This record gives sequence, C-alpha cells and structure tokens, in this order.
Amino acid sequence: MNKKKIFNDPVYGFVTIPTELLFDLIEHTYFQRLRRIQQLGLTMFVYPGALHTRFHHALGAMHLMTLALRTLKDKGVKISAREGEAAMAAILLHDIGHGPLSHALERSIFDDVHHEAISLHLMRKLNAQFGGALDLAIAIFEGTYDRPFFHQLVSSQLDMDRLDYLNRDSFYTGVQEGRPGADRLIKMLTVVDERLVLEEKAVYSIENFLVSRRLMYWQVYLHKTVTSAEQMVIRIMQRARDLVRAGVQVPAAPNLHFFLSRNVKQREFEQDDQILRRFTRLDDTDVWGAVKLWADHPDKVLNYLAQSLLDRHLFKITLQTEPFDDEFQLGIVDLIAEHFKLPAHDAAQLMLTGRISNNAYDADGQDPIDVLTKSGRVVNVAEASDLPNIRAISQRVEKHYICYPKEIL
Repeated sequence: MNKKKIFNDPVYGFVTIPTELLFDLIEHTYFQRLRRIQQLGLTMFVYPGALHTRFHHALGAMHLMTLALRTLKDKGVKISAREGEAAMAAILLHDIGHGPLSHALERSIFDDVHHEAISLHLMRKLNAQFGGALDLAIAIFEGTYDRPFFHQLVSSQLDMDRLDYLNRDSFYTGVQEGRPGADRLIKMLTVVDERLVLEEKAVYSIENFLVSRRLMYWQVYLHKTVTSAEQMVIRIMQRARDLVRAGVQVPAAPNLHFFLSRNVKQREFEQDDQILRRFTRLDDTDVWGAVKLWADHPDKVLNYLAQSLLDRHLFKITLQTEPFDDEFQLGIVDLIAEHFKLPAHDAAQLMLTGRISNNAYDADGQDPIDVLTKSGRVVNVAEASDLPNIRAISQRVEKHYICYPKEIL
C-alpha cells in the first residue's frame, strides 16, 4: 500500500506524510478521534469559521516540524533520519490526549487528569503496539533525550505547536493580526550547544510573534464572550455530574455517563485499559448530544443552562482587575433566585466567577527564546531587542470575571 500520502491543507497547501510510521500513527483510532474534537472549543460562538479540529492542528504542526528540521540540516546540524522521524512523531502526537471541547472540559469531566499526561500514556500504549518504534519520540516529548533542541521544537516558548495554532487559529477566525510570521521564524532557527536559538536578525520577527500571540489570547482564546460560553458548558457538566452522583437520572452516551458518575484519577487511567478505552471513544459529539438531551431535563438549572447554550443565549459577563466583592456576588445570587424562583444554593449555580490571565512571553521562565548575536553570544530575546515591547508583554495581566443570566437585569 502507498503510505506516502499528501493532504491538502488550507493553511499550508500540500502536506506530505514522509514515512510509513507517521502514516500508520495517523491512521490509528487514537489519532482519528482528533477529527471529532474542535481545536477552539466554543470559540465558534464568536468566530463562526473556527470549526477546525485537533486533527488539522496536529498535521500542521508536523508539517512545520519538517520545515524546521530541513532548515537546521541546511545549516549543518547533524540530524539522523531516526531523529527526524521521532521529532515528527512527537509533535504529531502531542495533543492526542485532549478530551472533548479541548481545554474547556479538562477539569469538569475528569478530576486532576491533564491532557499532557494522557498524551504521554497514549504514546506509550502506541509504542507497545508498534514494537518500540516510538522510544525516541517519547524521550523527545518528555525532554529526556540528550539533544534538548528536539524537545524545544515540540514544547517551548517558540515551538512548532505554537506556530501552527497561531497560524491556523488566525486563519480560521479571520483575525489576520494574529499571524505569527512562522515561515521567517523557522528560516532563522539554528542550534548552539544542542539548544535551539534564533539568529539575531530574527529579533523583530520574534517580537511580531509575541505580539501576535498576546493579541490572539485577548481577542480569541480569552475573548469575554468565549469565556462566558466556556464557563457555561463547564457548569453544565458540573451540574450533570453532581446530579448523577446524587442518584438522579441524567441521560448521556455510556462513555460520558461513566466519567460523570465516577471520580477517575490519573492512576486509574494508567492501570485500567477499559477506562482508557472509554476515554478514547469520547469526543465533542458526546457532549453536544448530551446537552441537547439535558435541555429537556426536569432539573431547572441543568435545562436552563443547556437550552441557553444551544440557543447561544449566553450569560452576561463583566471583567475587572480586582475580585468581585462578596456582597456584590450575594446580590447577584438573590436576583437570580428571585427571577427563576430557585433556592439560594441552586441560584448560585447560575452565577459563574473566576479569573483569566495571560503573558505572551515568560522572560525569566524555563526555555526562554534565545538569540545568537553576531558576536557569537547567546542571549535572551528580551535583552537582544532594542525595543521595550518584549519586556512589556512579558508582564502577566490578570482579569476577574463574573457571569450571570441577562434576564435578571
């Protein structure tokens, strides 16, 4: 069978699958599930075109990895065929552990189970199925391989994951200001002492990348309406979970119902293959199917939240720099209770609070973006730039939010 397939990607054009192992990984049921998980969760409530999937993103990140490896080889970096394939496999599988609606439900369906840990566990399962062919890919993914620049290409503050999702998300949302200039950044990559750096002439391109990332976070990923929608679906799952565990009948697909009814820990994922099998059959269709059913549920809180989400009747959201005081929150709960004729405990379920934060670059964190100066020194990009923007956008900005039904106004 011909396994050198070509995908026609709307962002990059033709994308080639360069090896048989990568093709077989893409064909595997674990990876095919990513077709049914949207990359941006509920962002389509604000940007109607944001309907692309984790499958798109993984293929795109793999494509950028092939370009990065080719650039490094052209600059004399020794990269074997085995290392190249492993790096591409690591980036291809980096999101394989995502659950339904990507990040939105990571902590409401599961308890302290993170997609990175599930990704690693699934990679190990695949490695067993493929006779150890992913040993090096897993070492690169974990950061234990003795050539750290490979891990940096997969996971760092300027990796192929970030370059693709910024490129792809700006394309599908139509937010053109979010394009990170990936082509030029990749062309500027090089390696010094087995660590990834960029040539000094890339400083302004790095700055553009960081500004684009900051803009995409506030304008897309943390958009206040998207935040409202995501908090609503999180509360829907929490309410359904609480009802199920209290013995109330709540219809759902069997695999979703299993996780709603049980407090599954990371250790159980790793020890029980049946739990892992249930997880790998979960996707967005399970969640949306359940939300449609719950719009007719006798529980007033659950059916109101579900119907509101289906109709895009989203909660009003207010943002401010300081936390909302307790008296104000109690006042909101009282208004909800009065309007919907609910007891105070149930009324509190229709008020959502929390905080969002973002810094586009952590100048003092692990894996900073390093620049190779013309004099041969390697310095943090925050020192290499003669503009103050990079230091400025490395400052964390935090906002507190409160969401509640518009009817109470």
